[in-house]
Amino acid sequence: MKTSILFYVLFCFVFFTTSTTLAQRAEEPDFRYDTGAKINEMQLTQGGTMVVATNDGLVGIKPGSNQLLFNFTEYGRVKPEELTFVPNAPYVIVYQGGFANLNSKKTVIDYISGKTLFSTESNGWKDVITCDVMMPQNKLIVSGNRTSKEQYAAQVAVYDLNTGKEDYRFDIGEPGRVGIAKTYVVTGRPLLLKNSLVLPTSQGVFNMKAQTGELIWQNDMKNMNMLVADESEKEIYAFEIVNQGKNTRIHKLGINGAELWKDDHKVKGQIANFQILPNGLAVVSNQNDGGSNSVFARSNESNIAFLSATNGEDLWEKAPKTKGYVQHFYVMEDGILFGIYEGGINKISFDGQTLFKKPLKTGENILTMAHTPQGLIYITSEDANIVNLDNGEQVWKKPLKYKRAGAVSSTFDKKNNRYLISADETLYAVDATSGDVSTLAESKFDGKEDPSHVEIRNGGILLTSDQNMQLIDWNGGKQWHEYYRAPGKSAMGAILAGVTAVATATTAMAAANSSVQNRLAGYDQRADRDADFAGGMAAASGASVAEMLKRFKATAATKNDQFILTKLDDGVGLVKVNKDSGEKGKEIVLKDKKPEYVVDEIGGLLYYKADNNSIYAYDLKR
Repeated sequence: MKTSILFYVLFCFVFFTTSTTLAQRAEEPDFRYDTGAKINEMQLTQGGTMVVATNDGLVGIKPGSNQLLFNFTEYGRVKPEELTFVPNAPYVIVYQGGFANLNSKKTVIDYISGKTLFSTESNGWKDVITCDVMMPQNKLIVSGNRTSKEQYAAQVAVYDLNTGKEDYRFDIGEPGRVGIAKTYVVTGRPLLLKNSLVLPTSQGVFNMKAQTGELIWQNDMKNMNMLVADESEKEIYAFEIVNQGKNTRIHKLGINGAELWKDDHKVKGQIANFQILPNGLAVVSNQNDGGSNSVFARSNESNIAFLSATNGEDLWEKAPKTKGYVQHFYVMEDGILFGIYEGGINKISFDGQTLFKKPLKTGENILTMAHTPQGLIYITSEDANIVNLDNGEQVWKKPLKYKRAGAVSSTFDKKNNRYLISADETLYAVDATSGDVSTLAESKFDGKEDPSHVEIRNGGILLTSDQNMQLIDWNGGKQWHEYYRAPGKSAMGAILAGVTAVATATTAMAAANSSVQNRLAGYDQRADRDADFAGGMAAASGASVAEMLKRFKATAATKNDQFILTKLDDGVGLVKVNKDSGEKGKEIVLKDKKPEYVVDEIGGLLYYKADNNSIYAYDLKR
């Protein structure tokens, strides 16, 4: 099923009921947790652990017992900006830094096992400058300065995240030197190869032999920000951010550290996406004027380039004009397909030839671009169509157009071989073979709401919003429609973010270099996309990684129900509503009028902040 909402996003809805259904009280949770200090934030991780920031530190919760999974208090209160949840890995990095990184400290916690795998203090570090998790190798690379016993040596260490033990460590500076010494600092994300570790530093790029730290080679390319190798690990691309982020320089190195390009290549802005291909490097960079009104300011747009693998020259004599930001970027067999947020789709061959007869005009905000048997389907906030991927010609006789909708969702109805698109209070049906468009149903919801989700059920088509649920039959006839009035803005709960993965720019850039990331998926092949997305994680070893991967591939425990915040007879609470019948089931009455809670739809759990120090958890599967 295809929708405009990712499968792991949380759904919380609001309605009013006078049901006499037996309610589970806030005083009767399945699990209770005393955090021991005032709760400041709750955050559900990708791995399913609830991580809670308190005045004393960081707490981990996994239902199954009433005991805390971990209670990290070594740093005292931890601010949101001091937490990094590593994407697609079961780790959170806690950071607290001194002035100019002096006396900075970091701790890495496995939030699934609850174990602290690394900390600055217990591993002999005076301060830590960089701390990078490498997947799927499941390693941690740390750089910084050691304690006075080792004369404040600038060092790098590699740790095994399965055990937390140090694999090896080596100097990158000149420990014990008397007089003026060079400053050795790791300046970007390292590159972990099969048999060596390549480091970008303030004094050049160093390649160190794994396990021993023996220097294999070094060059004088200073202050690189990220290193990425091709699949053969014989060629390395180095990215250098210059001019305070206004431009990026790209270099290419050989297996011996020598520069393979006579001159580096400069792109405007910072790298947003790239992919290494046999014949070159495909690059998207974003430039931004920072809000300047000056006529001399840079434009706000993406730039696309394809750099020769041989010499780094742009193979496209005339780069395609984007006039906006690249929202979609896919590498195809015959070229590069891209879609612009401001509207427009184009396809360019690897030698710079336009493959579409002319750039395809579309509405703004391209929500979906995907393969179908008929061609490329695109859905925006204003229109939809299928186009021929070879020449860009429209397949549907007319594009489906609607007013700029605040909510657009879609799915594929296999039973009737049609696309269903919900927009502008209308459910449209598009025949997958003929492209004929028809209005299947009007979907004007109460409470000035638009449907935000469309889903195929066994008995028909379900449309939902915050306070409305409607099931229609295959011909558009209404089977049932439930509208539940919100308890009022003053009583609305604080629905907390369910999944947050904070990544540094370099981590995002590294993740972008992926054939999966830049592969155009099939429209109704969600399972395949999920499996591909988890592929890098599946290659890693370790019990916590395995547990996280199981959750990632799992079907939501509450797939047949929605949990809706409402004003019940006994106060504000949640009601379990069946998606097929609209019938109400379990009720959970919460104490306060503005409850703070998180619903984990995959695990089937509700977390509720019961008071300043306590969290209750409720099993929603029963």
